[in-house]
Amino acid sequence: MKLKSENRERGFTLIELLIVMVIIGLLAGLVGPKMFGKVGKSKQKSAKAQISLFETTLDIYRLDVGKYPTTDIGLQGLRVKPDGVENWDGPYLPKEVPLDPWGNAYRYESPSEHGEYEIVSFGADGVDGGEGEDMDIVSWAAVGQE
Repeated sequence: MKLKSENRERGFTLIELLIVMVIIGLLAGLVGPKMFGKVGKSKQKSAKAQISLFETTLDIYRLDVGKYPTTDIGLQGLRVKPDGVENWDGPYLPKEVPLDPWGNAYRYESPSEHGEYEIVSFGADGVDGGEGEDMDIVSWAAVGQE
């Protein structure tokens, strides 16, 4: 004959589960904001790295063609041979031109008021200007821009 206490199934009580959920919630509340703050900075660093790679690729394009792609040709000139361009030896990018880390297209302009070309990511807000995560990342100031 079995006793009633031997017949009970083992498991967690509702109180034990609630305590664990409260502890997880507290940890998420303390650690979460610090981690999400780093996501914005990592996206900015990623945009700077992509712009730097575009600059290197544009320099190779210029060595082959003799000039940078015009604004009308844009960064697509690194993937597909533009009409009327001699000595194009591309594609210069192995894949399609990527979007910035926020999912927007980079703006390319050549010539530009800041030099022979300019590449811009408008940051998290996708519009000109801004501070913090919304700050524009530009090719002519990408190095040292914090």
